[in-house]
Amino acid sequence: MGLMDILKEKIKQTIGLLQELQIDLWLIFVRETRVQADPTIEMVVGHEATWQSLFAFSRGGESIAVVGNLDEADFLASGRFSEVRTYTADITDEIRRVVESLAPEQIAVNYSLSDPVSDGLTHGMYLQLTEYVKDTVYAQRLISSEQLVMKLRSRKLPSEIKHLRKAAETAEAAWQEAVSRMRVGMTEIEVARTIEECILARSAVPSFEAIVNAGDKTQPGHGSPTKARLEPGDLLHVDFGAGVNGYCSDLQRLAYFRRPGASETPTELSDAFSTVRDIITNSSENCRPGIKGWELDAGARETLRDHGYPEYQHALGHQLGRSVHDGGAILGPKWARYGNLPDLEIERNNVFTLELEIMLPGIGCVGLEEDVCVTESGGEFLCPRQLELTVI
Repeated sequence: MGLMDILKEKIKQTIGLLQELQIDLWLIFVRETRVQADPTIEMVVGHEATWQSLFAFSRGGESIAVVGNLDEADFLASGRFSEVRTYTADITDEIRRVVESLAPEQIAVNYSLSDPVSDGLTHGMYLQLTEYVKDTVYAQRLISSEQLVMKLRSRKLPSEIKHLRKAAETAEAAWQEAVSRMRVGMTEIEVARTIEECILARSAVPSFEAIVNAGDKTQPGHGSPTKARLEPGDLLHVDFGAGVNGYCSDLQRLAYFRRPGASETPTELSDAFSTVRDIITNSSENCRPGIKGWELDAGARETLRDHGYPEYQHALGHQLGRSVHDGGAILGPKWARYGNLPDLEIERNNVFTLELEIMLPGIGCVGLEEDVCVTESGGEFLCPRQLELTVI
């Protein structure tokens, strides 16, 4: 199924979710999406909009696009909307006609305090929308689309899972080629470039700039690769992903550069690797519909503490999809920065990362990350895992 067909299927899924959640109408209100893109555009619209544009999806099955007259052609050609309306000078009347014809009791719009992919309506556009309906009964019927958008984004279609699996497999294959080219003396920048070349060679793109740590010279996180060089005794830690057909993967892999004359891997490294790997295994087994994200995260933290290691300073996992951080439920602790996301139940066909690390002074970051799809029997890994430490 191509991306065009996926968008049609996501619109169909949208109508089903509106019925499930008993929401009468969902409005996406945007302008100049090339510079200010609402994340939901890529899910159910698929084309850029220049002037103020409204995309309305109703519980009754209507999908209506109201766009500037110069944008009409693409939306008509897409065949995604049951109706395409245009305007030239002022969108106000068309917005009112759409809303009044559907007579909704609730109108979901894209704002959220917790979920970034549900928060695409800018403050200026919110003020504009409320101005358009201020003297109607609908002005008091606006609600957050958070629940709708999170479920739409999180409940992956079979075709979406296929693309996500391909993205994960591509990243893993790129790593296997790249690691064979890793040598002492390479900088973090050179390592990142090698991985990027291996991804591009597979007709994919990096889903984000690779994060590279040469031993403990740099800290893991969200920093760019540096000129730090790999030396004997360093653990190479890489966080990277591939983008395939608009869908993303996110993996972490490790390779240890043995010191000259050393015949074995340091025991502390082997122990830490086994602990991280086994926590991911156990977490995947518990990654079933109905469990809350904070519960999975708490179990991983408890095991880590039982082994005498400090806790990681992030969530155990986030969702994957068209974005590397795809919104919705998160496998994380009940920290203020995560809002209500850790308390949400995970669902079948959600796709998550499972990731954690142990820092070893003088060696580096013992971090692994795998991509899993939630099934009734647990998390299904989307590509071959790293089960053994690569030693160079």
